[in-house]
Amino acid sequence: MAADNVLIRFFNTVFNVIDTPAAYFREKIVLPNQKKYPWYHQKYRRVPNIDECYTHDIVCYTEANIQFKRDKLVDDEILYILRSRFEECAWYHGSDDMNLCDDIRKTYEDASTAWFMKYGDMGVTLNVKDAYMKQKHRMIWERRHGPVGSGMKEDYKKA
Repeated sequence: MAADNVLIRFFNTVFNVIDTPAAYFREKIVLPNQKKYPWYHQKYRRVPNIDECYTHDIVCYTEANIQFKRDKLVDDEILYILRSRFEECAWYHGSDDMNLCDDIRKTYEDASTAWFMKYGDMGVTLNVKDAYMKQKHRMIWERRHGPVGSGMKEDYKKA
């Protein structure tokens, strides 16, 4: 019995020698300096869009461009996740029950259409000003002719 008592006290002493500095460091330094937000990624504040920047405001343009590229990365990841879900569903159900994957396919196709409307045909040098001009031109086209892909109205073909 006495040997058990000595052995238990020895292990408790070793444990306390190792654990006490680590617990103190965590409680006094790590926890008070830890940022308290429930996200696993860094949350950036939204900067002004390019249409809110003044003409020669380089800083605003640069911030808007960085925000645009960050948004593109997020949209790319969303599209990748949706595509992966559809491929997994199609692989699991095979060609017999493809109608079970129709909801996922429709969601993926809608997201890919929206992605292409925003980022498609922009080339390698992607920037916020070109994307803004593309959006402006698409909106003008839709005002004059209807949805993109429906063709021109007849009265505009004559002029």
